[in-house]
Amino acid sequence: MRLIDLFHVGQERVLGSWLVDDVIIDPGPGATLPALLDALGDIEPRALLLTHIHLDHAGASGALVRRWPHLEVWVHERGAPHMADPEKLMASAARLYGDDMDRLWGEMVPVPPENMKILTGGEQVGDFRVAYTPGHASHHVSYLHEPSGVAFTGDTAGVRIGSGVILAPTPPPDIDVPAWLESLAIIEGWRPTRVVPMHFGAFDDVEQQLATMRERLADETEMARTLAEGEFCSAIRARVAEQADERMQASYALAMPPDQSFQGLVRYLRKNL
Repeated sequence: MRLIDLFHVGQERVLGSWLVDDVIIDPGPGATLPALLDALGDIEPRALLLTHIHLDHAGASGALVRRWPHLEVWVHERGAPHMADPEKLMASAARLYGDDMDRLWGEMVPVPPENMKILTGGEQVGDFRVAYTPGHASHHVSYLHEPSGVAFTGDTAGVRIGSGVILAPTPPPDIDVPAWLESLAIIEGWRPTRVVPMHFGAFDDVEQQLATMRERLADETEMARTLAEGEFCSAIRARVAEQADERMQASYALAMPPDQSFQGLVRYLRKNL
């Protein structure tokens, strides 16, 4: 079991892909594909396990299938159509990132439907148990590697870099706080030995991680309700700076830009007022 730092736009500890035997969990975006392939060396993966289809987690999937045509891609049923035809996904991202699209995310190649293993949650595939864990995204799943007890949680268990703070990653468009809380309970019910968020690392203080995520969801939702965007972003940056040097602060800013967290929560609040 190995963590691969993808060095997103040259920055360490932003995106972490995991290699478990011959399985890759969240391969990252097309822009970091060279770093992933370099780390793999002569290893030929058997499967990609996607927690969700956001570009930072899944963008390189099609390119990997093009390289290894028999590669199996595990993806939730809600995300599968966008992996087969990523045009709408890329167009939506382009409205947000503009001229930075290629630098941040690179190419996203379609995944042939015949390569996809469609998940709904509740499956047991080899050493992995699958759970549907929406909240961050409506198509999010998490994986429990049963031999080790490690839970690969994508973004559900939060953003946490090294000894830094835990943040709730809440970008648009489909944040759902009550569903997220239920997903945290599912992960907690697994009683994992460690939780592994893509941003960034592996943590064995599982109960504290999940409890803090519940607090962060409540706290950041209230901040988005009561603060202007600039005030929200300043508060998040100040929270990060309390436990992070400048380099780690830069990693946090790339892993979860505060303005996107604000926009996702405001969208959620408007839909649920």
